[in-house]
Amino acid sequence: MGPTFLPRLVNGPFDDPALFIPLRNEKRALLFDLGDITALASREVLKLSHIFVTHTHMDHFIGFDRLLRLLLGRDKDLYLYGPQGFLDNLAGKLAAYCWNLVGNYENRFTLHAVELHPDRALCCSYACHKRFAAEGVREIPFDGVVIDEASLCIRAIHLDHGIPVLAFRLDERFHINIVKTALEEMGLGPGPWLNRFKKMLYEGADLDETIEIPGTAPGDAPRRLSLGALKSRIVRISPGQRLAYVADAAGTPHNLEKIAAFCRDVDHLFVEAAFSNRHRDVALQKKHLTARQAGELARACQVKQYSIFHYSPRYSDCQELLEEEAARAFLNE
Repeated sequence: MGPTFLPRLVNGPFDDPALFIPLRNEKRALLFDLGDITALASREVLKLSHIFVTHTHMDHFIGFDRLLRLLLGRDKDLYLYGPQGFLDNLAGKLAAYCWNLVGNYENRFTLHAVELHPDRALCCSYACHKRFAAEGVREIPFDGVVIDEASLCIRAIHLDHGIPVLAFRLDERFHINIVKTALEEMGLGPGPWLNRFKKMLYEGADLDETIEIPGTAPGDAPRRLSLGALKSRIVRISPGQRLAYVADAAGTPHNLEKIAAFCRDVDHLFVEAAFSNRHRDVALQKKHLTARQAGELARACQVKQYSIFHYSPRYSDCQELLEEEAARAFLNE
């Protein structure tokens, strides 16, 4: 079995930021930032369950309209997260359209939005059949954990980009590797039961519990085996995947220290590299990171892999300059 997370940047390095993460063997996906998403197939957009927006500058949020257009008239709960001011920005988007006919929709589509502050979160829902009217804001404490599921955890920190912006980190608790040869030796076939089995392991179910496994041939009676018996035979546990996403942050000492601490030891760091170090004064003025800073952060975090993106258009004919600069910094050359 392969990795659980299959992240990919939706657009090229000069285009709008968006990181699409389908979850292997699940019919859902996550998205970090909501820039132009026309490169995503409709079927991929429909898999989205949670979207994490660093901030609502146009190039990080303009994809909301396409998202909304595809989801109208569907049974869907979609969760969106953003920094201070996010609820007002979302309400403004929704108020730009007339919704006089949505009461006739049989399906129920609802947006659930969360505005993250350093110490609290404001939660609000917007139901399509109610013309996306806000259903009241609820305040809850926020300790940095955005979502906490059995198999994964997503955290956020606030950074400075002239306005508060978010950076995100995704951690898989552990990775469950299914040994195909062991399945065959036990006469078991693949199928949806494996996802149920993994879910039970992530949730810490009693190993004496049993799970029903369909037969491998038509007419075969299903079998019931305990989690413990299956775990000892067909499972190899390995460390979970870890990735972080950082876009649009001023290269100040305070920001750099926060990023380095937050992203330490991730497997894959996705980090903006808007300017070359030779234009570091411009980068600081525009409150972006340089390619050198991106490479230095990747080295400081001891990542296994990094990807840089969100280049300034001024490097459209020399993007290798940014890539080489980041690589030299990463290798400490």
